[in-house]
Amino acid sequence: MKFAVIGARVLLGLIFTVFGLHGFFHFSFIPMPEMSEAGGTFMGVLMGTGYFMIVVKVVEVLAGLMILTGRFLPLGLILLAPVTVNILLFHIFLDPAGMGMAIFIIAMQLFLAWSYRDSYSGVLQANPTPAGQS
Repeated sequence: MKFAVIGARVLLGLIFTVFGLHGFFHFSFIPMPEMSEAGGTFMGVLMGTGYFMIVVKVVEVLAGLMILTGRFLPLGLILLAPVTVNILLFHIFLDPAGMGMAIFIIAMQLFLAWSYRDSYSGVLQANPTPAGQS
């Protein structure tokens, strides 16, 4: 099980680090896939605002490095949760061709979250005690 966790951590961390950096540097070894018309329009609007390139890609790189290195891994998974949900929803509604990769990313993230579930115990308590109170 330990090797499965390390493998998922390295794969997920590499995916988000490399593709996040690709948003800034446009690596020549990663070709842009063909998208549906709706998917291309949506991506064009996001890139046109600058939000996608600045905010989302910075979060992808930082969280990817957290997961890849294992430092602050639970925080990296939390930061990537809305990104991965949006990736999945994008492929469900706008571009079904990339659905396999979206499901793979969600599965790895859920596996890692389950593997580190003890780190989230305080967040998932029904009635947590405020800090500083016993």
